[in-house]
Amino acid sequence: MATVFSTPDLADSAPEAHAILHAWQDYGAVESFSGVAVTVKCFEDNSLIKELVQQPGQGRVIVVDGGCSLRRALLGDQLAAKAVENGWSGLVIAGAVRDVEILETLALGVKALGACPQKTDKRGEGQLNITVEIGGATVCSGDYIYADRNGVLVSAEALLPL
Repeated sequence: MATVFSTPDLADSAPEAHAILHAWQDYGAVESFSGVAVTVKCFEDNSLIKELVQQPGQGRVIVVDGGCSLRRALLGDQLAAKAVENGWSGLVIAGAVRDVEILETLALGVKALGACPQKTDKRGEGQLNITVEIGGATVCSGDYIYADRNGVLVSAEALLPL
């Protein structure tokens, strides 16, 4: 069972946690999600995201530095369904998604900057498990992500039991 939390309460009790500042849109059916971060840096190429969602998620969160591009969607219904099937808690995408009417029915947390109907090219480009800078916050694989309707927090230490 997932731990119930509020990011404002977590921010108040853990000043070392940092908000990832963006105007996040909620797209998945799960409004509050948390987990250990797996970072991806890619630009208009979701090849690494596709690889990740096919692996066991173990309740982790994929954090994507997509360069804030809204020209190509880094996540759609097929990859999101695979993420649910493989036990990922959610995705935080500094970029776009598509198939939003289907994403909102899936038991997955999805935060992104916007929607775009165009799919990405598959060039096999991108970087995995590197430190990324998103919305004024530094996120490393292994950090803890807490997301709800109020926003997204990142912490090097667990703020709640996962």
